Amino acid sequence: QVHLVESGGGLVQPGGSLRLSCAASINIFGINVMAWYRQTPGKQRELVAAYPRTGSRISADSVKGRFTMSRDTAKNAVYLQMNSLTPEDTAVYYCKAETVVDTTAYNYWGQGTQVTVSS
Repeated sequence: QVHLVESGGGLVQPGGSLRLSCAASINIFGINVMAWYRQTPGKQRELVAAYPRTGSRISADSVKGRFTMSRDTAKNAVYLQMNSLTPEDTAVYYCKAETVVDTTAYNYWGQGTQVTVSS
């Protein structure tokens, strides 16, 4: 079991910045992939950025150059730095951890944090 707790959401004006945090209950070296997703009402949850244990980070085209995902292994945490925010970035942001046990993948989700971009 992996418990994830997100924080850092809120209301921000267009062009502003926010930093989301996601704290994991286990050593993140034991997690295959950490990722951020977002969801708006009536739409499917979409991948924003992912940080695999090995390999390159990836991010959605819609956030490239504006959002950066990072991790702090000492704190078992990942972050999403969001800059140049637009109203289209308004969504509930979720942290996800994927673990693999004997070739079976398990996904764990945080409770989500609301990000609202509005003037």
